[in-house]
Amino acid sequence: MPIPPEVSTPPFLFEAILYAPIDDTSSTAKIGNGIIFFTLYKKEVAMWDSLTLPNANKEKLQYLRENAVLKAHEKAKEETEAKKVTKQEHKKHALEATMKLEEAERKRIEDLKEKERQKVTKELELWKKQQEDAEKQKRVQKEGELYQVEQLKEKKKEKINKTRIPNEGTSKTRLKPTKGYGSYSMFSENLKEEQLPAPRSAATIRINFTSRVFPTALRESCIAEEEEWLRKQAEARRTISADLSELEDLKEEEKNPDWLKNKGNKMFATGNYLAAVNAYNLAVRLNNKLPLLYLNRAACHLKLRNLHKAIEDSSKALGLLTPPVPDNENARVKAYVRRGTAFCQLELYTEGLQDYEAALKIDPKNKTIEKDAEKIRHLIQGTTQDS
Repeated sequence: MPIPPEVSTPPFLFEAILYAPIDDTSSTAKIGNGIIFFTLYKKEVAMWDSLTLPNANKEKLQYLRENAVLKAHEKAKEETEAKKVTKQEHKKHALEATMKLEEAERKRIEDLKEKERQKVTKELELWKKQQEDAEKQKRVQKEGELYQVEQLKEKKKEKINKTRIPNEGTSKTRLKPTKGYGSYSMFSENLKEEQLPAPRSAATIRINFTSRVFPTALRESCIAEEEEWLRKQAEARRTISADLSELEDLKEEEKNPDWLKNKGNKMFATGNYLAAVNAYNLAVRLNNKLPLLYLNRAACHLKLRNLHKAIEDSSKALGLLTPPVPDNENARVKAYVRRGTAFCQLELYTEGLQDYEAALKIDPKNKTIEKDAEKIRHLIQGTTQDS
């Protein structure tokens, strides 16, 4: 079917019903300096008798023109659908790539844990072996010392017996020890040696220590404060265990609110807002004192058009961002802007303007917020005038 090329500025500057179809994709038209330069590529290689279609009446030209417009619309629709399918494929590929990266990271962490566990196990076994060797050496040394003590006792007994044998053969004569400085007597020396106490026998002393949670000694601690702290910790653990019994199958890192927050941020970046909301919900159940969890979840609700929930989460974030200090200025600005955006989308422009003005008080140099606030003022003035 011949296609009429035309310049789409009514009235048409140029229109021609070509002799045969051309390739719309490759063909081009350039306008400049009062000249239109066409580059046309035939669909079929053939010699044309003329550039335009000869002997075409008005009805045929109208039919050809309408048919060309209809085909152009169908082609544009097909290209739009193809782009949509390609975009979905890209999103799917990005999500699969993210999941693969997370799986690889999880496997790497598990491998590191396994290596660390094996290393600790080896060190523990080596320590146990060293302790056993030390105990064995002590036992051998102790047995050797006991044997030496027994040998010494035997030698002393033999020496005493040898000394007493001559005294038994004599008559009633007794040797009297000499007196005076420098006197020496074998019998007195033996008596002194016999009066020495025997070596102490080996024994084991067992000491029992009072079990404590805190590292400090009991005498240095305040028992009342410690018991109060332990009671609060036990209540918190019982509350978490009661509310999150369904989390028993999750891994330890998956029970970490910071890990879940990062997971939600990744899902938000890929456009998977529902998955991001689920991650933030679980993180909030684990720790409801982190304002960034509510702030990020409010952003997801804005994307999903859950406007009332976005207002609620922004308000909770502002309640936790106290006291107002320079470190949380950025977070407070985001909370006011997101809540104000939700109000405006609900057509509550007055409340939205109040939040935008509160954000401007924190960051008065932010031109974007200033422009948005001015637009809201115009909307409020227009609504007032209409009423």
